[in-house]
Amino acid sequence: MSNRLAFALAGTMLVGAAALLSVPAAAQQSPSQPSPRISVTGEGEVNVAPDMAILNLTVLREAETARVALTANNDAMKQVLAALKESGVAERDLQTSGLSIQPRYAQPGKDRSGEPKIAGYSVSNALTVRVRSLADAGGILDKAVGLGVNQGGGIAFVKDDMKPTLTEARKRAVADAVARAKTLAEAADVKLGKILSIEEQSIMARPMPYGGAVRMAASDAAVPLASGENTYRTQVNVIFEIAP
Repeated sequence: MSNRLAFALAGTMLVGAAALLSVPAAAQQSPSQPSPRISVTGEGEVNVAPDMAILNLTVLREAETARVALTANNDAMKQVLAALKESGVAERDLQTSGLSIQPRYAQPGKDRSGEPKIAGYSVSNALTVRVRSLADAGGILDKAVGLGVNQGGGIAFVKDDMKPTLTEARKRAVADAVARAKTLAEAADVKLGKILSIEEQSIMARPMPYGGAVRMAASDAAVPLASGENTYRTQVNVIFEIAP
């Protein structure tokens, strides 16, 4: 081997050794294990009085033909809509939620052994009404029934603007998670570190049972309604680092 070739090989080996030495020590080691952590679930709950009622009202009419039943239903629903608007319900708070035209069947003969035949038709028109003044809800419901509403009657009490309520529930959930994590850290004789992640799990609305009947309108003819309170609850998962 010539001196020139030997010198070139030696230079290559020196460069390779230098490259190995330049690699950071951390890169030559195995990946580090995740830092010790504490994971907790916090809950936040807020009880608020509703300020809006949602009514589900239905007009049902029956007749020998679908045309007659539909016409009778239309006339009754027009009166209901007009009365609701006169009572102060805005156009945007009135929404048709369903329209149904169904045949009514009857069994021929006393023994009912023959094929059923159409005996008439029933037409139902469902309406969802948002009443933004709870004091008017009972009177509006009573007036609607007097003008032809003969089905439905479902009612829900809700909060119109939910943002402040949900914000407060989230704050309470995070505060609850922090308190739980501190308790666990003290019990384990470790030091609580920084928060690594926060994840919201769910928002739940739970109406409270109604109390005694409370009239929501001054009129004696108004339907007595009790709005009670609604409970809104949220959960958050929070992961804390255990400080060294």
